[in-house]
Amino acid sequence: MEKGHDSSSSMAASELYTKFARVWIPDAEEVWKSAELTKNYKHGDKLLHLTLEDGTNIEYNLDEKTKNLPHLRNPDILVGENDLTALSYLHEPAVLHNLKVRFTDSKLIYTYCGIVLVAINPYENLPIYGSDIINAYSGQNMGDMDPHIFAVAEEAYKQMARDERNQSIIVSGESGAGKTVSAKYAMRYFATVSGAATEANVEEKVLASNPIMEAIGNAKTTRNDNSSRFGKYIEIGFDKRYRIIGANMRTYLLEKSRVVFQADEERNYHIFYQLCASSHLPEFKNLKLGGADDFHCTNQGGSPVIDGVDDSKEMSTTRNAFSLLGINEQNQMGLFQVLAAILHLGNVEIKDRDSDSSAIPPNNRHLQVFCELMGVTYQDMSHWLCHKKLKTAQETYIKPIPRMQASNARDALAKHIYAKVFSWIVDHVNQSLRASVKQHSFIGVLDIYGFETFEVNSFEQFCINYANEKLQQQFNMHVFKLEQEEYLKEQIPWTLIDFYDNQPCINLIEAKMGVLDLLDEECKMPKGSDDSWAQKLYNTHLKTCTLFEKPRMSNKAFIIQHFADKVEYQCEGFLEKNKDTVNEEQINVLKASKVRLDLLVELFQDEEKATSPTGTTTGGRTRLSVKPKEVRPGASSKEHKKTVGCQFRNSLAMLMETLNATTPHYVRCIKPNDLKFPFTFDPKRAVQQLRACGVLETIRISAAGFPSRWTYQEFFSRYRVLMKQKDVLSDRRLTCRNVLEKLVQDQDKYQFGKTKIFFRAGQVAYLEKLRADKLRQACVRIQKTIRCWLVRKKYLRKKHAAMTIQRYTRGHQARCLVKFMRRTRAAIVIQKFQRMYVQRKLYRQKQAAALVMQTILRAYMARQKYQGLLRNHKAVFIQKHVRGWLARQRYKRSLRAIVYLQCCIRRMKAKKELKKLKIEARSVEHFKKLNVGMENKIMQLQRKIDEQTKDNRLISERLNGLETSHALESEKLKIEVSKLKGIEEEAKNNANRVTSLLEELERLRKDLTTTQKEKKTIEDWATKYRDEMEQMVAELKEENGLLKTEKNDLNRMIKEQSQQMTEKMARALAEETHQLESDLNEERSRYQNLLTEHLRLEERYDDLKEEITLSVNVPKAGHRRTDSTHSSNGSECTYNSEFAESEESSRHGEDVTRGMDTSLTLKLQKRVTELEQEKSSLRNELENREEQFQRARARDDEEHRKSRGAELEYESLKRQELDSENKKLKHDLTAMRQSLLGNAGAEAGAPGSAPYKVLVDQLNTLCEELEVRKEEVLILRSQLVSQKEAMQHKETMTEPLHYAEDVHNMKDSGAITQAYLSLKETNRLLEGQMQQQRRSYDNDVEVLRGELQSLKEENNRQQQLLAQNLQLPPEARIEASLQHEITRLTNENLEMLRTEDPTEYRTAKLNILRRMVDLMEQLEKQDKTIRKLKKQLKVFSKKIGEMGAGQGESVSPGQMVEETVRPVNIPRREKDFQGMLEYKQEDELKLVKNLILELKPRGVAVNLIPGLPAYILFMCLRHADYVNDDQKVRTLLTSTINSIKKILKKRGDDFETVSFWLSNTCRFLHCLKQYSGDESFMKHNTPKQNEHCLSNFDLAEYRQVLSDLAIQIYQQLIKCMENILQPMIVSGMLEHETIQGVSGVKPTGLRKRTSSIADEGTYTLESILRQLSAFHSTMCQHGTDPELIKQVVKQQFYIIGAVTLNNLLLRKDMCSWSKGMQIRYNVSQLEEWLRDKSLMMCGAKETLEPLIQAAQLLQVKKKTDEDAEAICSLCNCLSTAQIVKVLNLYTPVNEFEERVSVAFIRTIQTRLRDRCETPQLLMDTKVIYPVTFPFNPSSLALESIQIPGSLNLGFLTRV
Repeated sequence: MEKGHDSSSSMAASELYTKFARVWIPDAEEVWKSAELTKNYKHGDKLLHLTLEDGTNIEYNLDEKTKNLPHLRNPDILVGENDLTALSYLHEPAVLHNLKVRFTDSKLIYTYCGIVLVAINPYENLPIYGSDIINAYSGQNMGDMDPHIFAVAEEAYKQMARDERNQSIIVSGESGAGKTVSAKYAMRYFATVSGAATEANVEEKVLASNPIMEAIGNAKTTRNDNSSRFGKYIEIGFDKRYRIIGANMRTYLLEKSRVVFQADEERNYHIFYQLCASSHLPEFKNLKLGGADDFHCTNQGGSPVIDGVDDSKEMSTTRNAFSLLGINEQNQMGLFQVLAAILHLGNVEIKDRDSDSSAIPPNNRHLQVFCELMGVTYQDMSHWLCHKKLKTAQETYIKPIPRMQASNARDALAKHIYAKVFSWIVDHVNQSLRASVKQHSFIGVLDIYGFETFEVNSFEQFCINYANEKLQQQFNMHVFKLEQEEYLKEQIPWTLIDFYDNQPCINLIEAKMGVLDLLDEECKMPKGSDDSWAQKLYNTHLKTCTLFEKPRMSNKAFIIQHFADKVEYQCEGFLEKNKDTVNEEQINVLKASKVRLDLLVELFQDEEKATSPTGTTTGGRTRLSVKPKEVRPGASSKEHKKTVGCQFRNSLAMLMETLNATTPHYVRCIKPNDLKFPFTFDPKRAVQQLRACGVLETIRISAAGFPSRWTYQEFFSRYRVLMKQKDVLSDRRLTCRNVLEKLVQDQDKYQFGKTKIFFRAGQVAYLEKLRADKLRQACVRIQKTIRCWLVRKKYLRKKHAAMTIQRYTRGHQARCLVKFMRRTRAAIVIQKFQRMYVQRKLYRQKQAAALVMQTILRAYMARQKYQGLLRNHKAVFIQKHVRGWLARQRYKRSLRAIVYLQCCIRRMKAKKELKKLKIEARSVEHFKKLNVGMENKIMQLQRKIDEQTKDNRLISERLNGLETSHALESEKLKIEVSKLKGIEEEAKNNANRVTSLLEELERLRKDLTTTQKEKKTIEDWATKYRDEMEQMVAELKEENGLLKTEKNDLNRMIKEQSQQMTEKMARALAEETHQLESDLNEERSRYQNLLTEHLRLEERYDDLKEEITLSVNVPKAGHRRTDSTHSSNGSECTYNSEFAESEESSRHGEDVTRGMDTSLTLKLQKRVTELEQEKSSLRNELENREEQFQRARARDDEEHRKSRGAELEYESLKRQELDSENKKLKHDLTAMRQSLLGNAGAEAGAPGSAPYKVLVDQLNTLCEELEVRKEEVLILRSQLVSQKEAMQHKETMTEPLHYAEDVHNMKDSGAITQAYLSLKETNRLLEGQMQQQRRSYDNDVEVLRGELQSLKEENNRQQQLLAQNLQLPPEARIEASLQHEITRLTNENLEMLRTEDPTEYRTAKLNILRRMVDLMEQLEKQDKTIRKLKKQLKVFSKKIGEMGAGQGESVSPGQMVEETVRPVNIPRREKDFQGMLEYKQEDELKLVKNLILELKPRGVAVNLIPGLPAYILFMCLRHADYVNDDQKVRTLLTSTINSIKKILKKRGDDFETVSFWLSNTCRFLHCLKQYSGDESFMKHNTPKQNEHCLSNFDLAEYRQVLSDLAIQIYQQLIKCMENILQPMIVSGMLEHETIQGVSGVKPTGLRKRTSSIADEGTYTLESILRQLSAFHSTMCQHGTDPELIKQVVKQQFYIIGAVTLNNLLLRKDMCSWSKGMQIRYNVSQLEEWLRDKSLMMCGAKETLEPLIQAAQLLQVKKKTDEDAEAICSLCNCLSTAQIVKVLNLYTPVNEFEERVSVAFIRTIQTRLRDRCETPQLLMDTKVIYPVTFPFNPSSLALESIQIPGSLNLGFLTRV
């Protein structure tokens, strides 16, 4: 360790131990405590005046003998360093404090200490071991990233590949420190990074061995729930390409005693508890197991359950691992059977028979089960458990043994069986992991016990500490060697460093007459004992060896001084444990097992050959076992009797030999506390382990030399402030030398190497002190100047303010005086007018009162006079009417009497006259007299009658008028009489009522008196009531006001809630839209990832074919066979057979593989087929999603569906007719062929011959058929128009939204409450109705809009289809119309089924899809058949024409006149075709070779138009389409696609090539779209371009294939760019100082760190910008679409941001304020580059937002709660884990910066607790955004394209 006088460096102690200097002093509780000097130290002082951190003042006494000063404390900027050797003061308290700060404050569990990685167990699962972390550490230098177990593993892997030397990772530490987990993660890293050389999944098997070894070798202890109770060394083998090919495991020190004994709170091995937890399974019923509490071997610790561990699930994991490693089910059940037998054996109870013998009770259940499971007899086993066989020279004795010895023998047998099972499992694991090919190199991982010391230490601790002594010796030598190599490399004078050499301790243990040698000798003695062995040790070593001591109070113990501590060992049990014997007869019984189990035979068949004895002991804390070493079959019997100590020494020697042959890497695991609390640091326990594991020894060795090392450039950058301008020279080395000679006088304290400056311990702290002083002085000067300026500015501001205040004050006072004077004058005027007003008002009041009194009096007198006159007038009027009425009454009575008398007299006279006339009428004579002259009289009378009749008529009319007038007059009189009668009666009544009224008046007077009394009472009550009512009204008004206010509040709340609901709905709509877009992007990303995987499998398949081809030298003769499962990419797989020439080599490669194992090829082909199916399904799903995203499907009613069903039947009938017609055409063609063949003579082709007539008939039939087809097209058009008009869409969406709001705590009652409640209900009802109406209105509007949009789209689509059909040839129109109708009717039926029944909808959809596929296949077949028939007809027409011409020459002119020759050939109408290239079929390979395979992109991009190859290929394709040659179209497209793939595979790493073909592939795809004839693509074309559209073929499928190919090329482009940018990003964005002098370089440790200064070959930000510009210019030259360039740039910036942020999160040295400034400057430069390229809107800037926020986080304040709130709102693109990680890593570079407190970090975590986000720390750098290819039509005219001669395409002909 460094002492105080050593650390004083070149200056005197008084210069370091000054006031405010901080030191470390010993402490009983905290080991070391920090203190601060309050007084300068002077030489000779005996004590120091110190102040502790809690403010306590103490006096520290120096040691009188040594006078050593306390250790100095490092500057704060060095605390928390990644490497302990970077500390200026290297001593124990500095190491302990640095580890504590990193562990508790920064939550960092890994720290470097030179070449050692110190790992502290956090007792908590941390997210730092994922695949993203592995990828981040892969390929990085060890010092460039933060300490991690992955960094050590990467260093080992890199050195193995670079140095061609085997490596070892030595993981050590005490139980519970995390050794097993560290070793597991190291193996996981190798398995992930290297991969496997074969398809046997070796890396999975290596990882699968971990659960098996943990189950059989790990157990719960008081210190660890998963403690490894054995040591293991795993060698992971690699081939020449450094891929894992296998592994091998060696085990050490199995703790066998745990099988039969466990301490409190401990468990047996996990496998026993897993068996008990799985005992309910059917396959385990025969084992007769129960719970763990039922067996003695598992219940001694009293803790059978581990929190958070499910033993039954662990059992399933273990069995799966067994299966993965090739251990079959039978062997697994055999293992479980043997393990269950051990449990039952532990429950066998042995009782005393007497003092010297014992016995087992008969029919012991557990022994019976043991014998049944092991297949042995009960009698034999029970006998030999209680007896032993003694052999002498002459005889053999069987002797009973006491109960204690019998119990020990039983336990020894159980331990022996378990050791055998353990060895068997290890052997089979090794067999499964054994490499099938030759191993080139390996990396070993050693997981072994650390140094142990307990209260009672026995043989086990002795062996463990012996092994640690050997490992420590190897560690010391390796550290010493590395130091020496570094010094020699830098040409530093080497001086011998004194370090602890533990060879004497090792000699004490293993040398001749050492502890082990004496122990083996004592074991051979017949009467050897532990006491006699102890005496031999005392006699041999007590006086000769200083490392050996004898305890004062014991004669049965000894003490050995180990490298870590003194350990006292108890001799009791050493001999027995070293012998480790077992009863041989018990083993023989087991060998005689009758169970048919191969496992038992394998366990005990090599018993005689075993080199590792097994046995029992009677006591002790732990038991050990050493894995047996393989021996030769004829080895001597002496080797069979080697003791445990001898075996352990030999195995340890082999291990050390292996380690010495490798390059070691050290991991020291530290247990922070014994209570297993997360992130809790116990200094006492930690310092014990640091002393024991050799970390402090490393520090001591480093401190003894030159521990601090700086490069010249780093030293210059850090301490430039200490130099003057004249000291700075161009030569950095000379500058540093001159400065150091001035600053440090003692030249022994530093040395100059070739590239570095070496400093003694403490020198860096001294330089830091000088630098801090210089900076402090500069700060003081700056502060002085600034404060002076601030104070002067403040004074001037105050002076100006005072003068301003005075000016305004004086003005204010003057204004106040004027105001007072004005007020006085105004008051006088107001008083004058006020008094005048009062007097005038008084006078007017009096005048008005007098006038009112006069008015009232005069009015009263006038009313009295008027009432008297009125009464007189009314009395006269009454008298007049009464008197008149009386006179009229008398007259009427007299008149009635007179009339009555007249009537009586006249009646009497009339009666007499009547009687006389009756008598005369009876006489005859009278009658005759009367008749004489009667006739004449009659005539006269008749005339008279007529006249009288006229007169009577007139009289009657007059009489009627008189009667009417009389009746009216009489009616008036009657009315007047009745009135008079009424008045008379009323007068009578009034006269009678006068008396009654007088009586009533008297009664009313009495009532009036009573009423007046009551009135007074009522008035009093009314006054009181009025007051109460007024008060109540006031209260009601107040309550009404409150209710109005509340009503207004409610209305406001309703409005706000309505607004909120509107905003919420808008937000929900936006979120749903965003979600749909994200889902679409995810689907695109999944699809494109599948394309990538498909391409990778294709490449893998091609590589395997090449390897197989190369591995077979001579091809076997025989039938050539092509694998039927081989397929190419996408839809082109069906066309590979057409391109035979280009695939000849691949087929030849397949021919030579006959007879070989093709299982791998079949697997890959199957995988490719599955991926193709999945790709097609995803493609369909993607199209469906896009269609749903753009518009909704329309729904039709039942009548529409019925009509469509009828139309569908009609179309099916049409299709059947076409089938029949095709058959008829075939039949006619067959007849024509037969006719031609039958008449093959000379006249076969004559015009009059039968074949000629047949052909003419066929042509006529075809013409008629054409006319029929035209009519059918017209019919279909009319149907389409009618269907378009009949489209109706009905959709209703009513989703009531209820609103409920109530107000509680209403205390009023009565009418007010009811009124309020009714008002509230009314408002609620009205609001609900209003919202419902609004929603229904919005829904109706939305539905109508959707219907309108659907109708518009349907209309456009129908018009497009009609236009397309019109442009198609007549033959293709019917087919297109049928396909369109089938598709439309199918969709309509499916939509109707969807609304009715989803289940029927799915079933119907599947059936219809199948039917559609069948129909499409039939249509394709028919189309192919028709085309073949047409071609044959053309051929026959040509032949017949030729024959007809020849015949015409031979016939005579007469014959020509007699027979009319009809033309044979049907002429094609000639059109003006332009922009096409014609080539021959045999020139296709030449075309592809010259245009694709051998084309140099550089020349084409510079000299020719962009996209020229794509235009040439499309022009060739147009000609093939023009001549209607489907074979030529198919082969051209297939060969083009395959050739592009081939050139990309060949030159896929060349960015220029990949960019060139990405641009041309996209242009080719755009040409296929632009000239496809689709209306949506044609709207941007010129009329001439529309004439160039494809006319015969629909290449939609090939467009999809080309789109997939473009996606693959794009991903290849991104990978190519990533490979180029990846080495530049970290150096240019993080390490390089763009702004020189801002970042300060901190002292570095032993680990290499990448320099931040730009040396030669170092990438800078300018390098990145230049490379980005090169990418951009290349893509622009190649004519890449602008939208595609934007996507590429966005991906580039994402890679830059993600890689930079990931490295920032894993590098503590980069998390500082100055580095945040550098990052922000670099990002601004990238943004400036985007502006220059006009790419700011491409989304690239947004990808840098996480990096920008991380840089801002480094620069913002991090103290108060307001800062925490600002950080939470600022860093919305960073996850909580990333924010906390940056805050934990934040490191001050200068003393003026402050660290982030733990409380602040916890505040941040609390505020961000509710965030919903993934816990992933690093960004995924492998993410590739889904790419889209927006349609970009070309304005270039195809006919204007000229083919340059440099392309060697002279065989192409322009058409």
